[in-house]
Amino acid sequence: MELRLFARRSFRGGVHPPENKSLTEHKPIEILPPPAMVVIPVQQHIGAPGKPIVQVGDTVRVGDRLTEPGGYVSVPVHASISGTVKAIEPRPHPLGTSVLSIVIEGDGQDQWSPEVQEDPNWQQLTAEEIRDRIQMAGLAGMGGAAFPTHVKLSPPPNKPIDTFILNGAECEPYLTADHRLMLEYSEEIVRGMAIMLRILRPKRAIIAIEDNKMDAVRVMREAAGKEGLNCEVVALPVKYPQGAEKQLIKALTGREVPRGGLPMDVGCLVQNVGTARAVYHAVQKRRPVVDRVVTVTGRGVAEPKNVLVRIGSSFAYVLEHCGGLRDGAARVLMGGPMMGIAQFTLDVPVVKGTSGIVVLSQEEVRERREAACIRCGRCVDACPMGLMPTAIYHLVKHKRFDEAQEYGVLDCIECGSCAYVCPAGLPLVHAMKFGKLEVSKRMRAAS
Repeated sequence: MELRLFARRSFRGGVHPPENKSLTEHKPIEILPPPAMVVIPVQQHIGAPGKPIVQVGDTVRVGDRLTEPGGYVSVPVHASISGTVKAIEPRPHPLGTSVLSIVIEGDGQDQWSPEVQEDPNWQQLTAEEIRDRIQMAGLAGMGGAAFPTHVKLSPPPNKPIDTFILNGAECEPYLTADHRLMLEYSEEIVRGMAIMLRILRPKRAIIAIEDNKMDAVRVMREAAGKEGLNCEVVALPVKYPQGAEKQLIKALTGREVPRGGLPMDVGCLVQNVGTARAVYHAVQKRRPVVDRVVTVTGRGVAEPKNVLVRIGSSFAYVLEHCGGLRDGAARVLMGGPMMGIAQFTLDVPVVKGTSGIVVLSQEEVRERREAACIRCGRCVDACPMGLMPTAIYHLVKHKRFDEAQEYGVLDCIECGSCAYVCPAGLPLVHAMKFGKLEVSKRMRAAS
């Protein structure tokens, strides 16, 4: 088993925000009890929403399928508690919209579907059968992107994968869910990785972790060796956004994903450690995605923790089990402070992409008045995609979307590095999001 320290190789740009991981990095994962009610959005992934196959009044058990996929790029959702379907209606979603959701009132029994049981013959499954099982278990990227896993594991024949990367970087400040997963569930993660390697058969496999988690590096190295996995374990220097796919590929292989391209265009595939564990559960245990590990942290929450929580639990429920909000709590985010989404209510559910609930205190919130751009170029230096953020900002502001597209607005990964370093306090990420939305609308209208 090889351990490599990549002290020099990196990607262009990036920033070094305060890590603030000490609040939870040494706290073991706490399993929260099932809530009395869950709200399960039918769409928690990129792609077509699922179609409900239950009706109001139906009785469901944990792991029962609630929807069928709405197409190939789609996955179902499952009941995370046992009980009765009380409503199928639009409910608030942490992405800021209302999404058709299935509301289940619990019966307090926590009865599981009889279909959720270990498969002693799973090794006889073909690659296609494994992908089907992954899809029907509802797997979508657990790192936050929520792209259907079975699609990612199905590269076209003309784009074979020669390098598989297991992403344990977790570069976002405050978040420690993946760190704790690696420390506490390393064997399950490695077994999930082995299943994906069996499908793809790459020449090279890498486990990538930032070097502020050397305990996880050691544990994952031991687990891979015990599993007999032929892979490298790489400790990368801490820099945000180290965990972004394209930046991770550049740092590890020196390859650059082309503009508008995907990792498969350079023979690479990246999967998150949480996704790998979910693959193990889906294939060997026939267990769908009904829960996930969430970091609940920030100086605005009374007891920061890492918790294993059922999908559909409200943010209010999770925060209650973490002591509630402190006086002076100013902002609640789904995700970290760089890429997280501010919430307008705590009655939103934990979804498959919820890696963290961060509660910032008034002191932690950076309130800056927008001023004129001073043309310092810091945003250009910080952008890991090599874009010109202020130029795109002004083009979007003046609705010159065709030019914004030419300047690469669609290549923005919304990491927030530009806004973090901007002394003028320009809302650069907001402009990028809006610009991408408008350009995408125009492209669909023209097709």
